[in-house]
Amino acid sequence: MAGVGTLNEKPLHAALKARYRGRSGVVEAGVDGYLVDVALPDELVEIQTGSFSRIRPKLADLLDGGHAVRLVHPVAAARWIVKVPDDGSEPTRRKSPHRGGPLDVCRELVSFPERLAHPGFTLDVVLVHEEQVRRPSRGRAGWRRGGWIIAERRLLEVRDVVTLERPEDLAVLLPAGLPDPFTTAELAAAMGRPRRLAGQVAYCLRHAGAAVEVGRDRAGIRYSLT
Repeated sequence: MAGVGTLNEKPLHAALKARYRGRSGVVEAGVDGYLVDVALPDELVEIQTGSFSRIRPKLADLLDGGHAVRLVHPVAAARWIVKVPDDGSEPTRRKSPHRGGPLDVCRELVSFPERLAHPGFTLDVVLVHEEQVRRPSRGRAGWRRGGWIIAERRLLEVRDVVTLERPEDLAVLLPAGLPDPFTTAELAAAMGRPRRLAGQVAYCLRHAGAAVEVGRDRAGIRYSLT
C-alpha cells in the first residue's frame, strides 16, 4: 500500500498523528490501496508537513472514492532552531525571527486549491511552536543555510487550529482594510508579507472560487472577492 508509514516518520508528523488519533482512530489504516495516517469513524485524516504535491493523487483518489478527508498542515507560528554539530560539541538553540500565519498554507495549497470547494474535503491549518533541528550538510544540500540541513521538526505546542471547509473560509483570513478590488501588491502590503506569498494567496482564492479577476492595469491584475 502507498503511504509514509512509520519507518521514516519524523517527530512533528508523529505528534500530530497522535493528536488526531484520539481514542477512536486507527493509525496506518489501509483504505482503497493506500495507508492513511488516521482512520476515524466519520473521516480519514492525512498529516502533511511538507509539499502538498506529494499527496495530490492520493487525495484525489480518496475523495473520488467517496471518503471524507481532513488534511492537516502545520505552520510554525514560532520557531526555535537547534544546531547539532557532528564534532561532538554541544548543540546550540536560538529563537528564529520567523512568524507564520494561517495564510502560509497557500504556499502548498497552490497544488489543489479547487479542493476547498469539494464537500468531502477539510483543511486544518495547525499553528504550532516548533523546534527545527539542523545538522551539518555533506555536499551541497545545505548551501542555502550555510552548510546546515533540516534534519527534523519537533512539536513544542499547538497554539491554534484554523479549519477551512469552504472557499469562503480562506477569504475570511484576508487582512481587514484590504481594498476591493485589490492587487497582489496591495495584498502583500496589508499582510506585511512577501509579494510571492500574496500571489499564492490570490491564486488559491481564484482557483477555489472565492475571488475573480476583474481587470488589469499598470499595477497588475485586480481581484475581487465573490
